[in-house]
Amino acid sequence: MSRLADKTILITGAASGIGRATALCCAREGAAVIAVDIDPKGIAGCIAELEAIGCSARGYDLDVTHDDQIKAMFAKIPHIDSVIHAAGILEGALDPIESFEEVTWDRVLDINLKGSFLISKHAVPLLESSGNGVLILVSSGAGVKGGSSSIAYGSSKGGVHGLSLVLASQLADRNIRVHAICPGALATPLKLRTVQKQADARGQDLDTLTARLGDPEGVGKIMAFLVSDDADYLRGDIFTR
Repeated sequence: MSRLADKTILITGAASGIGRATALCCAREGAAVIAVDIDPKGIAGCIAELEAIGCSARGYDLDVTHDDQIKAMFAKIPHIDSVIHAAGILEGALDPIESFEEVTWDRVLDINLKGSFLISKHAVPLLESSGNGVLILVSSGAGVKGGSSSIAYGSSKGGVHGLSLVLASQLADRNIRVHAICPGALATPLKLRTVQKQADARGQDLDTLTARLGDPEGVGKIMAFLVSDDADYLRGDIFTR
C-alpha cells in the first residue's frame, strides 16, 4: 500500500496501545512516522518495529503537559502533513466522586486535555504550511455520548471533543482538517488495567470481560485512512467499535 507515500505523520502516545498500532498502520501505508511518547523504552521499541518494515522513523520522548518540551520538539521538525494525538491516561477508575482525589483529577485533565491543547497549539503552523494538514485528537465515547469508569477521564475526553469542534471551525480556512476520533473498548494496556480493576472489584471473570475488547489495529487503520488524501471530504467526529 502507498496511500501515505511522501507524507510525514507525527503520532503521540506511540509507545503502546492505539498510538503504536496507528504508527504501524501509517507505516504500512508508506508514511514517514515521528513517534512521540513519555516512555523512551516504548518509543525505542516502536521505532525498531517501524524500521523493520522499511519505514523512515524517528522518535521523541517528552511530557505532553510541558509546553517547553513540545515547542522544542516542533522546532526540530521541518515538515509534517498530519498529527495524530493519542497520548492519554485513565486513572481513578471506579472511584466515587465523594472520594475522588484532586491530584488524580488534575493529572488526568493535564495529560488528556491540556496535552491536546499544547500539541495542537504547536502543530498548527506546520500543518498550515503543508497546505492540506490533518489534526486528529483521540477523544472517546466517554464524556461525549456515554459514561466512564473515571469521572476525570470522562470529563477530560469531553473536553478534548469540545476542543476538536472549536478547532475544526477555526482552522478550516487555513486548510487544516480536524477530527475527533472516539474509540470504543479496545485491548490497550490502559483499558486492560481498568478491566482488571473492575473484575477484581466485582468478582467477575477477567477473560469474559476482555473477550469483548476490540483490537487497536482496527482503529489504527481508520486513522491511517483519515490522514490520507482519500479522506479529504470527511468532516466531524468518527466513532469506532
